[in-house]
Amino acid sequence: MTEPTTVEVDGFLPHPPTKVWRALTDSDLLARWLMPNDFAPVPGHRFTFRAAPRPDQGFDGVIRCEVLELDPPRRLRWSWRGGTLDTEVAWTLVPEGHGTRLFLVHSGFDPDDPLQQRTATLLGGGWRSHVWRRLSATLESLPP
Repeated sequence: MTEPTTVEVDGFLPHPPTKVWRALTDSDLLARWLMPNDFAPVPGHRFTFRAAPRPDQGFDGVIRCEVLELDPPRRLRWSWRGGTLDTEVAWTLVPEGHGTRLFLVHSGFDPDDPLQQRTATLLGGGWRSHVWRRLSATLESLPP
């Protein structure tokens, strides 16, 4: 985490931007590496992700989202609301050699809310490791 309000992650994926874009915007593929969802790549579309509830953290297991920006195959941004969070997730794809540099910025965490700061730390670790590995594995399983 670069500051208390933002989680930033970037990494190189040895796949072209169009393939990475597909993994970010196809609901079935998104479910394979992130969470079950009803996503559609349409600006203004409201959708949800489903996760395990965490009552001790005020989280019912539903992340309510809305597609805020869609610029294929370069940028995707959605709101991310769940529990006490009212944040945004932005994906930026940059061609790099024979692959893609993927940037993730999850922003809007309240620096004065200890629960949100713990959540930012947990999500930051998840985005960097578990989610990134699952995204990479999903991309590897797709045809070119």
